[in-house]
Amino acid sequence: MPTQQRQQHTEAYLHQRDGVVPAVCSLDCPDQCGLLLHKKDGKIIKVEGDPNHPVTQGNICNKVRHMGERLYDPKRLTQPMKRVGAKGEGKFEPISWVEAIDTITTRWKSLVADYGPESILPYSFYGNMGRLNAEGMDRRFFNRLGASQLDQTICASAGGVGYAYTMGGSFGTDPESTVDTKLFIMWGINTVSTNMHQVVFAEKARKNGAKVVVIDVHQNQTGRWADWFIPILPGTDSALALGMMHILFAENRTDEAFLTAYTVGHEQLREHVKQYDPETVSAITGVPVEDIYKLTRLYAETSPSLIRIGNGLQHHDNGGMCIRTIACLPALTGQWLVPGGGAMKGNSGFLQFNTDALQRPDARPDPNARLINMNQLGSALLELDPPIRSLHVYSCNPAIVAPEGNKVRSGLVREDLFLVVHDLFLTETAMYADIVLPATSSFENTDFYTSYWHHYVQLQLPVMEPYGESKSNVDVFRLLARGMGYEDAMFEDSEADMIEQALDFPANPYLAGIHYEQLEQETFVKADVTPAFIERLPTPSGKIELYSAAMEADGYPPLPTYTPLVQDGDYPYLFVPAPNHNFLNSTFANNDKHIRMEKTPKLFMNAADAEAAGIASGDAVRIWNDRGECELTASVGETVLRGVVVSQGLWADGGDAKHFVNALTPDRVADMGGGATFFSGRVQVERVASAANG
Repeated sequence: MPTQQRQQHTEAYLHQRDGVVPAVCSLDCPDQCGLLLHKKDGKIIKVEGDPNHPVTQGNICNKVRHMGERLYDPKRLTQPMKRVGAKGEGKFEPISWVEAIDTITTRWKSLVADYGPESILPYSFYGNMGRLNAEGMDRRFFNRLGASQLDQTICASAGGVGYAYTMGGSFGTDPESTVDTKLFIMWGINTVSTNMHQVVFAEKARKNGAKVVVIDVHQNQTGRWADWFIPILPGTDSALALGMMHILFAENRTDEAFLTAYTVGHEQLREHVKQYDPETVSAITGVPVEDIYKLTRLYAETSPSLIRIGNGLQHHDNGGMCIRTIACLPALTGQWLVPGGGAMKGNSGFLQFNTDALQRPDARPDPNARLINMNQLGSALLELDPPIRSLHVYSCNPAIVAPEGNKVRSGLVREDLFLVVHDLFLTETAMYADIVLPATSSFENTDFYTSYWHHYVQLQLPVMEPYGESKSNVDVFRLLARGMGYEDAMFEDSEADMIEQALDFPANPYLAGIHYEQLEQETFVKADVTPAFIERLPTPSGKIELYSAAMEADGYPPLPTYTPLVQDGDYPYLFVPAPNHNFLNSTFANNDKHIRMEKTPKLFMNAADAEAAGIASGDAVRIWNDRGECELTASVGETVLRGVVVSQGLWADGGDAKHFVNALTPDRVADMGGGATFFSGRVQVERVASAANG
């Protein structure tokens, strides 16, 4: 398509004043819904699901349904600002984009000259899942600059590595096939709140007799929806999976033909799991012996059966091994060959694109520049030598999201740290910034999206004018490149050029035939996932690796193994700060509508523990450890086991850290992939005495 014609097509929805235009949900969510936006006088007045999307089929969550209130929130930033008060005070004055870019690049040129480019660190994640804005022009810029590299490990890295040891990569069951599933095991995932369309498929399957089992540390929305909820102690899930394997082998309930044809190491595994008898496993997990037998026999006798593996499981010290272990279960019963059977942690491998073409690591002068784990930002800002002297934050809010949050904030308040924040709102992180830049929403950008659950690539064209003077990440890094004097042709690529480069990836046969022009015409296109991926696994053996020589070479036990959590002090309660229903991490936590829907930040506590501590539902409670403290409202009952407390959501604090749960979380890294250990901390809980509650 000629450039001028392509430009006209790209801007068609933008200039459409009234009517309905297609869109994609940009949130960091597996569902990645197809949307329809209703416009009147150029403004989006309604957001609804696209009924023609094959997976999301017109259903959307409240987060997206009320997106308009976020887009036009009067608190949105409209122009660049510079700090005029103390760090954290929130005093800024407006400046022009010319002054903002000149201030940033002048400071960075000086830092590069005096201390080298690795004195500068980008800090970002997937607040916007658009690939160009999350990992496109920004990567090109920081690679060309030679900045320190960010190890983006805060979400799924531990489990991704663990799962890949078993299955070769992020490949699992096609969610569209799960309408035929007869048994769903939702393991460590609050599906109702974080993967609602898997619930829709499960409900369709339920009409044909399917059952839903939920294994989790908290009987949340998904636990209440289940046919059977199994509470488990945090960090012990691999032991339960091994106990299931013990019974499957002992009772001859394995598919020997499948094991012989499609796996390596089943003989060693059979001997290995003899030590994980149900009595031993029950003592570790808190799951009764009879329930371990009941669960295993149900799993063995029901086909197709699907294990939906959640993100929370990997946020433990043993998170990688936990996911690796659970991923072995479908092989024992041969479920990978049954439509609607198998397992699913993520499916991003089917949509893997050409990241080298998009990010241009070849532009980096030193490919061995230091790598900084994003989970340890606080330590990096306070202790790294040579120090980080400038931080550029975008699509992320580390002052509330990163673990060991008090340490992070102590680093951000450093007067000698030049902090740039690019966001839609004056976030907790932006309060510490020297320069604040206003960001566009995804509906103001051209970008492409690849789900990590379903198999569709999707295109977003701009459908609303930039809010105020806001700019996309792509545009900001083009401006920064010019300000630094970079004349590389890659900074002149259009969004359409970058999408074409990313989709040109012969190494991924599932992506073959998908092009920019096709996405322009169809909005969403499914990857070709035939033949069955199980026939060509990218493990070293080409088979499911129950015994992994690669793990052994990397210093891990080659067979699935349970390892207890690190002892995190002597505090009596394991603390799990889980997600809630109406926020997505810190996104929406500052929007009044979503705060009203979520109501109150709670701490869920077992009734026996609460009675012993003199705590009743509705009491204000102080939760604390050596890292920090916060205050929540107690919710007492039987939704968690004894010795466990669970909170939900990252509540915006506006500088008041009263509900700051990440003040309590450890910044240790997990066993694999440098992953986060949010859910492996321990705390004390006590009732807050006041005039109101005595």
